[in-house]
Amino acid sequence: MKTLEKRIRESMAEGRKAFVSYMMAGDGGLATLKEKLLFLQEADVTAIEIGIPFSDPVADGEAIQQAGARALAEGVTLRNVLGELERCKGEVAVPLVVMTYLNPVLAFGVPQFVEVCQRAGIVGVIIPDLPLEESGPLRDELDGTDIALIPLVSLTSPDERIKRITESAEGFLYAVTVNGITGERNEFGEELHSHLQRVKQMSDVPVLAGFGISTQTQVKEMGNHTDGVIVGSTIVEAFHQNELDRIRKLVQAGVEKFEIVNLH
Repeated sequence: MKTLEKRIRESMAEGRKAFVSYMMAGDGGLATLKEKLLFLQEADVTAIEIGIPFSDPVADGEAIQQAGARALAEGVTLRNVLGELERCKGEVAVPLVVMTYLNPVLAFGVPQFVEVCQRAGIVGVIIPDLPLEESGPLRDELDGTDIALIPLVSLTSPDERIKRITESAEGFLYAVTVNGITGERNEFGEELHSHLQRVKQMSDVPVLAGFGISTQTQVKEMGNHTDGVIVGSTIVEAFHQNELDRIRKLVQAGVEKFEIVNLH
């Protein structure tokens, strides 16, 4: 079992849900990256998903697109983000997951990308525009490392495809909660809860819900149907507006202990 899944399962064993916080690397300048990582670590997040700014972020909504544009204007790249993470890994103990698109990885070189991720202490990679059928070369490079390739499952994925995705899943399964891009939502579709429960039944790795989750109520609601949540846009905005207490309250709602029922 790789480190990322192990950490999530440790939280579950303690009666806690997993809370993965997304942040955009370099929003506000690359020099702020370490400070934000340490803040999230102190806030007690389970893991941190570090977004890499990209010119064509097809899965991202307005808040993350704008954060990415600000980071790109600061000259932030995949390479210098990983370099900065390597420099501060001695102080950052929380598991780190890189979220990037496929093009920067290919431009970097897949073997080189994996090698530098290892040096930086990365334990997970999310590439939303990399379909299962085309993931072989990256999986081959990750084989034997402690880096999990985290797949996404959409609301429209049929059971047969969900089963294929779960069979290759590592770290956790990213259950997308909306048909669309990231960004805050006031409500979710009626079919979502049953979908999440079905995915959980089919998955051998923890299932975390993400996209659109922005309030303490939504964090708790999604946690009732999964093993945890990923929260992104609202945290990106909170960092940008320096509303740090807002982040603390979201994390607290996400990792709050629940009763463990012994079924044996």
